[in-house]
Amino acid sequence: MEMPKVTDNFRSDVAHIGKSVLVKGELSGSEDLYLDGEVEGSIELRDHALVVGPHGRVRAHINARDVVVHGKVDGNIKGTERVELKKSAVLVGDIFTQRIIIEDGAFFKGAIDIQKEGAKSAAKREAPVGTSAASASAAAYSAAPAAASSAATETPGYSASPAQKKY
Repeated sequence: MEMPKVTDNFRSDVAHIGKSVLVKGELSGSEDLYLDGEVEGSIELRDHALVVGPHGRVRAHINARDVVVHGKVDGNIKGTERVELKKSAVLVGDIFTQRIIIEDGAFFKGAIDIQKEGAKSAAKREAPVGTSAASASAAAYSAAPAAASSAATETPGYSASPAQKKY
C-alpha cells in the first residue's frame, strides 16, 4: 500500500495531541501543533501554527502565528499572521489577526480586530516600484472591508476619526 503524499500544510515536525487527551492549564511550545483533544486554560505558540482538529475542544485563549480551527473554540484567538475558520468550526470569542478566512458554514460569535500595523509593514515590503505604501496598504486591507468596518464599530476601545465624530 502506498503512503499518501504529504501536503505542504503538514510537516513532520508537527506535535500531535490526540482526541483522547485532556490538558488543563497552560499549553506552550516551540513547534507547530495539531490538537484533536481538549484543552482548558491557555495555548501559547507565538511563532508557530496551531490546528484545532475536528474533534478538538478548546476552552482557552490562543496565541499563535497561524490558527486553523476545524473543531470548537471558546476563547479569544490571537493569530499574529492568520486565522482560518473551516466550515466545521464553532468559535465563541474575539479574533485579533492580520488576515482572516471564514468558510461558509462556520459558526462565529465575537468581534474581529484586524491588526493593521503588521499589514502596513508587509505592504511596504511588497509594494512594487512606483507604488506608495499607503495605496499598497489600502489594497492589502481591502480584502475584508465589510468585516473590518463592522468589527471596528463593535470593537471596544474603538474611537472614530474626527470626520466620523458628530459635534
